[in-house]
Amino acid sequence: MTKLRPLAGLLSKIVLGTALAVSLSGCVAMAVGGAATAVLSANDRRTLGMQTEDKAINVKAELKLRELTGENGHINVTSYNRKVLLTGEVRDDAMKQAAEREVRAIDNVVSVINELEIAGPSSFTSRSNDALITTKVKASLVDKKTVSATAFKVTTERGIVYLQGLVTAREGNIAADVAKGVPGVVKVVKIFEYIADEDPRANQAAPSQG
Repeated sequence: MTKLRPLAGLLSKIVLGTALAVSLSGCVAMAVGGAATAVLSANDRRTLGMQTEDKAINVKAELKLRELTGENGHINVTSYNRKVLLTGEVRDDAMKQAAEREVRAIDNVVSVINELEIAGPSSFTSRSNDALITTKVKASLVDKKTVSATAFKVTTERGIVYLQGLVTAREGNIAADVAKGVPGVVKVVKIFEYIADEDPRANQAAPSQG
């Protein structure tokens, strides 16, 4: 039971190290980011194949949406288990609906959660603040010993935290409470796929209770 404690400590360091990597340059930043990705991927509840599909969906969607919005929008794409979350700002409702259609047309996309706001593109300061909130939420989940932090995908937009993941109802509620306690969080939106407590994935990388 105690063997997993070093993993929690390692993940906590990686989350904070990834944030610090933003201020680093060149190969050093790439190395830190690569180490974080390797550890997190190994403990992700999605299969490796699903993780690969989600990455492909992200790339395709970002390319399509960049062409669609140009300078008139700012859209973030987060695919988890082939369910795509769209956050950010677009010029009007027509662009919002067009963005959703473009993403739905991508191979392997199961559904689209369209959380786009009709507004001007957010400022660099706002986006930096959102990135910091995301980092703090992730670190807080790592510190929480009753859930597996790697089960969650965290996205922040204008202070609103979106939580995705393959989790039990208990884990989802705990994660939402953790996120609400992070300074700067305006609202928490749960976009989970719930699994049963007896599902083997619920025990994957589970924290030690001893």
